[in-house]
Parts: sequence; structure tokens; C-alpha cells
Amino acid sequence: MFVSRDKTYMVGPNEALPGRSTPMPVPDTHFVNGNPLVGPWSDGLETAVVAMGCFWGAERVYWQTDGVYSTAVGYAGGFTPNASYEEVCAARTGHAEVVLVVFDPAVIDYEAILRIFWENHDPTQAMRQGNDIGTQYRSAILFDSPAQAELAELSRDVFQDRLSAAGYGEISTEIAELGEFYYAEHYHQQYLAKVPNGYCGIGGTGVSCPVGITPSGP
Repeated sequence: MFVSRDKTYMVGPNEALPGRSTPMPVPDTHFVNGNPLVGPWSDGLETAVVAMGCFWGAERVYWQTDGVYSTAVGYAGGFTPNASYEEVCAARTGHAEVVLVVFDPAVIDYEAILRIFWENHDPTQAMRQGNDIGTQYRSAILFDSPAQAELAELSRDVFQDRLSAAGYGEISTEIAELGEFYYAEHYHQQYLAKVPNGYCGIGGTGVSCPVGITPSGP
């Protein structure tokens, strides 16, 4: 049993649960498009990892996007290896609910991935999205290269100007190096395709982000 605690409090590495060495088992293929769910990925594909509240709805936004090859939900940004959903929900791992996006940069570039991120949640809400409250629901961009870090920061600054003009407060989005991505349990993967009327707690501000023009395909 977990002791009740303030779920907006971010644990440190010495407070986090120990986790486990065995990864969560997941299907071999994506429930919607049949592509692989786990890498290694084909040459030419790139990846992005973002957190924008409940990962069910966030994943659906991306798998419906042209140029996205595969998506998966998981946990990242924390300390506990191969954490369970219950452990993450207890705010004892430091992880956010994240989406892994595997995309073809010849069809959609990283800036466009970021535009979708900014426009489909409210990045000014710290440690929450709507009624979902806790560190697992924080807004985050977890980069895997200096180029991704630079684009994330530039897009944040551009979108902040638009949000401020619309009367919103400061962006609280965490921009940090990815570290390890841990797959969530099998039943979370492409959840809203399996349960079409399931809960989806994400929603944007209605403010458009002027970055990430998707290039035309060949």
C-alpha cells in the first residue's frame, strides 16, 4: 500500500521507488497501423518524446498524423526503472506519462511534431492537465540531441509570445534530456483505438503555434 502524498511534489532520486530490471511486455506491433512498436527503427526514421497530460489522448493525436510511423506510451523523466502504472500514479517515481513518436522527417519534421505538442495541451498548467493532477501529468519535451533541444527552446519562446498575447501565463514545460524511455503496460498502448469512448483528458488553448510547417512528401 502507498501512503497518501502530495502528487504535485517531485521526488528526488533517493526518494524514488527502486523499480525492476525487467521491462514491461508490450505487443510487437502497433494496434492501429501494424508497424513495429519497439525499435531498432529503420534508417531515416527519427524519434521524439513528449509529455502533455494523460498519454492515451496524446498518443492518438500523433498516430493520426501523416508521417508518423509508430507511437507508444511510456514513462520517462524520472528515476524508477520499468515502473508500473500504479507506482507512477503514486508520484513515487518522478516519471511523466510520455509518448514516443517515431516519424519520417521526409514527411514531417521535428518542428511540426513540436507544433502538435504545443497546440494540443495547455503548457501553462504546472503538474496537471485539466482535472488530471500530479507530476505524471506535467508538460515536458525530452530531447535526444542538441538540435532537438535548440528547436524545443526556440518553439517555446515563440509560443510564449502567442500565449501571452492571448492572456495566458508562463509556460511551465520541462525541457530536458531524455535519459531512458520505459514502455508502459500493454493495455495502455493505443488505448483509445481499443476503447474509442475511453477517457481523453487533453485539450489545447486554442492558440496556434507558428512553427513546424510540414514539408510536402516526394
